[in-house]
Amino acid sequence: MSKSKQKGTLAETAVADYLKQTFPAVERRTLSGQNDKGDIAGVPGCVIEVKNQRSYKINEWLKETEVERINAGVELGVLVIKPVGVGVAHTNKWWAVVSLETITRLIEELESAKRLQSSRD
Repeated sequence: MSKSKQKGTLAETAVADYLKQTFPAVERRTLSGQNDKGDIAGVPGCVIEVKNQRSYKINEWLKETEVERINAGVELGVLVIKPVGVGVAHTNKWWAVVSLETITRLIEELESAKRLQSSRD
């Protein structure tokens, strides 16, 4: 396995292990070529793409994540980036990147759920 693949596998495994604490069904996906559905499966309604590289190509990676989201037929695509110098012992400090449009929609949905809950109380 190439050094690049090893870095990717290490990062994907770290993210999967972290997410399993909340989502027990989480697992790493195998490479699936042009119909890729992200690196991590098992988070409901979400596809996760993980990157572990020294240079950041966020625009390119977000486009890749969006294609994978569409391929998977889910609502949310999240790009997780391992920052240089932040190891797997601190996966919780890695970056989760989404577009402004996506985070705005998520906040609106959260607020809507809170209002609904308040009306039931």
